[in-house]
Amino acid sequence: MAPSTPPTRRPTLADVARASGVSVALASIVMRGTEGASEASRTKVKAAALELGYRPDSRARSLRSHHNRTVGVALLLGEPVHAELADALYAEAETRGYEIILGAIGGNRDERRVLNTLIDAGAEAIIGISPTLTAAQMAQVASQVPVVSLLRGYRQLPSVLTDEAAGIDELVAHLLHLGHRRLLHLDGGHAVAATQRRTAFERAVARSAGNVVGTVLGAGADESTTFDVLDAYLRETAAEKRATAVLAFNDRAALGARRAIDLAGLQVPGQIALTGFDDSEFARLSHADLTSVRQDVAALASAAMAAATSPGAASSRHAPHLVVRGSSATSKR
Repeated sequence: MAPSTPPTRRPTLADVARASGVSVALASIVMRGTEGASEASRTKVKAAALELGYRPDSRARSLRSHHNRTVGVALLLGEPVHAELADALYAEAETRGYEIILGAIGGNRDERRVLNTLIDAGAEAIIGISPTLTAAQMAQVASQVPVVSLLRGYRQLPSVLTDEAAGIDELVAHLLHLGHRRLLHLDGGHAVAATQRRTAFERAVARSAGNVVGTVLGAGADESTTFDVLDAYLRETAAEKRATAVLAFNDRAALGARRAIDLAGLQVPGQIALTGFDDSEFARLSHADLTSVRQDVAALASAAMAAATSPGAASSRHAPHLVVRGSSATSKR
């Protein structure tokens, strides 16, 4: 019987130096990107490292320097805008010389456990995307490592926020310009930012001085609850009293709303307009063609990374912008 193949060990810097015919010290200079090596040496060392599959051991480097250039990011599985923000945070971290450790929150892994895992992994700071913990719980986490809250405001923490009210104001103004006067907001319930979006909608309607009828229905932040709520509304409300435009809490909720609208046999946007919030991948699907408010993902990620890597950083708020598509584009007669 042939002998079993021993497990492949991780290539070391000494292996790279040997393969490229230079000293370990010179190989280290090249891999660290510091001065002191010729271009010919750099080319040889980098080629050897690539061929051997060598990667610097960031954990060992951190132990030597006592400075771990990593930022933990806690995000919720299944939220498209969280995934977009994580991708943008990776880009920001790269430009600042940091690494990202992702912690995914889901049905089998709660937020507090994820944050504790990121702390145990040695993250220098943590960015929580739409955290749901109480202020006291977040303060306890922040007593161990700097914490930045992204998309939810905490008084005691640096918070990087979208101007939710500005986004809703743009949506309402867009729909009023199209001639809609009966508006329905599908509230996000207990979701982060639901209160701000609902309040902004109510204030926008109030500013119309009675020219607009605005209705708020408690729905939720996902497709199923929103479908149930809007389906019941469309079945139970007389056609002449129904809203002619629906503002869903987010794009996922808008998908559920669209299913209810289709089931009722109504045309979008001819008989009822539909809008979302976040301008996620759902909004951009050809069959959705959803008018939505786009959060400034690049600016949010940049501000969050800056806050995570700069002691004493201040909170910031960033303006979104409206992206108009076919779900609302036709004027209401």
